[in-house]
Amino acid sequence: MIPKRAIGALLTTVLGLVLLFSFKTPDELPVTGATGGSAAVADPPSATADPGASSGAATGASPTPTPATADGGGAGPSTATTTYTDGTATGSVIPTRYGDVQVQITVSNGVITDVTALQLPDRDGRSRQIASAAEPILREEALTAQSASIDLLSGATYTSEAYAESLQSALDQVRT
Repeated sequence: MIPKRAIGALLTTVLGLVLLFSFKTPDELPVTGATGGSAAVADPPSATADPGASSGAATGASPTPTPATADGGGAGPSTATTTYTDGTATGSVIPTRYGDVQVQITVSNGVITDVTALQLPDRDGRSRQIASAAEPILREEALTAQSASIDLLSGATYTSEAYAESLQSALDQVRT
């Protein structure tokens, strides 16, 4: 028999996630098209958000990483590649108004094979919900881009910006 408290906590979590995404799944979260740009505020997703926007996150298996272009972006006309030294690197701790963000990367054969969030905003329950929903999307963005030039998630702007900044800090350590 499942305790009533556990059922109540589960229902509260599910309801919070439903409200958080306004009936959208994580891979339907709209993104701001501002890779490397900045946004003024990080409000929760609003009814005016572009419902046709997509994060580009993979739905299923992890993407096959490819080396980033010399300009630091994951795509572009340049054919020169940036190679990373194999190993792990931990990015700087980036403070936000909702809590600290820090990532660690793993590089194998010169490409980023994993990005792990060591710290995510946790100032309150809402911050934890947003960060836990945003993290897998940001991770996939980083693995696909093979750089810190990732799309910012609407509703998780502060987390996205800090994630990219910590990621860049880690990449700077393994750049050859």
